[in-house]
Amino acid sequence: MDAAVADFLRHLGLEKNSSAHTVKSYREDLTLAVAFLREKLGESAQPIQITPRTLRAYTVWLHEQNYAKTTVARRIASLRSWLRYLCRQGILQTNPADGLRGPRQSKKLPHFLSIADVDRLLAAPNRDEPPGRRDHAMLETLYSAGLRVSELVGLNVEDVDLGEGVLVVRGKGRKERLALIGPTATQALIAWYADRPAILNGRIRDANAVFLNQKGGRLTVRSVGRILAHYLQQLGLDPQTSPHTLRHSFATHMLDAGADIRGVQELLGHRNLTTTQVYTHVTTQRLHESYRNAHPRAN
Repeated sequence: MDAAVADFLRHLGLEKNSSAHTVKSYREDLTLAVAFLREKLGESAQPIQITPRTLRAYTVWLHEQNYAKTTVARRIASLRSWLRYLCRQGILQTNPADGLRGPRQSKKLPHFLSIADVDRLLAAPNRDEPPGRRDHAMLETLYSAGLRVSELVGLNVEDVDLGEGVLVVRGKGRKERLALIGPTATQALIAWYADRPAILNGRIRDANAVFLNQKGGRLTVRSVGRILAHYLQQLGLDPQTSPHTLRHSFATHMLDAGADIRGVQELLGHRNLTTTQVYTHVTTQRLHESYRNAHPRAN
């Protein structure tokens, strides 16, 4: 079992170019699954001994642990991916996970900020100091391009064309796409770039990174979250807001303004249009609310 899992994780990292975070999630999910399977099938159990009945028992056990539906769905999806891989490798002749389904997910509309709240947030950093200029450029870029926070911190200087307002972004699976930034984000980046040489002077840790900490190293996803939380508290905005909320806000505001959904899909780097369509539910919901509030016969 352990060797089969290790081989699958190597496949994800080396052949599928999955991120370290994705590989880590699969490792955690499959470690839990293998521990359960060994308890049911014995310490020396082999993948070929896994049956649909065993997998159904694992699904029941996951629910009994009171995991959230999203967690149960992810753990089952990880197990299905592993077993499909073993079938492709010829280790399994049939897939015991055929027909195995995760829990039905309740549709949760993405959290987003109003345009007014986004404006307040983007204006919050003190642009008289280098850290504030960096934070301003960081927030402007997140919202202007609709980036994932991992894409933001992964930006290198050579990925940014300030003249054209274009970014080369590495998304999920390290797939590259082009993202766009507007004049405000461009000017914010120009102001921040003027500070980078002083920060890098004698403390070079990652000279290619667009966004640096005070020690000259690349900002991390966690650091961006902490920086955002500071401004949210300062402004009294919803503390549940995350860097990803700015991506949700980007998509919602674009569609609200009449942008073509396929164009928004491309800018977000979504593989499937259905992923982007969740934002149309947001805009439709807001349309219903406006109708109910304004029309004399809506209530």
